[in-house]
Amino acid sequence: MKTEPAFTIKQTADQTGISEDTIRFYEKIALLPRAERRDNGHRVYREEDIRTLRLLACLKKTGMPLEEMRPFLTVSADADPADYPELVEQLRSHRENIVSQIASLQQVVDFIDMKLEEGQYRGECPSEEQAEAKKKPISPMEMSHFTGSGKAGNS
Repeated sequence: MKTEPAFTIKQTADQTGISEDTIRFYEKIALLPRAERRDNGHRVYREEDIRTLRLLACLKKTGMPLEEMRPFLTVSADADPADYPELVEQLRSHRENIVSQIASLQQVVDFIDMKLEEGQYRGECPSEEQAEAKKKPISPMEMSHFTGSGKAGNS
């Protein structure tokens, strides 16, 4: 019988890009199950733990709070999203928040660009209405970054 590979906390950190301290913290708050221990007390991680940590890292990159990640950890990787409408709605809502943040950041970039073009560094930041009037349409390629499918408009 083939045994599943086991990894040290350092190897797990290297594979996931998550620090050893963060891995320990995720265990402490039960986002990650408590690691098995070797006879010498050192933690041992399995492939499933590494997959979980990679999912957490992806969700963290989106700015999702740790507590909001918990429900995603109970769903298997091959689950049908239709079976989890509450998670689909949570992701859609989270996406809307990110799109709103992007729009706000774009206003800041537009303001900086305007200042650089004018050569005037004093003045007011444009209101949201003014920024909205100058807003450029989002291309299908840009939209594909948000849909995950590579096609604009599909959620």
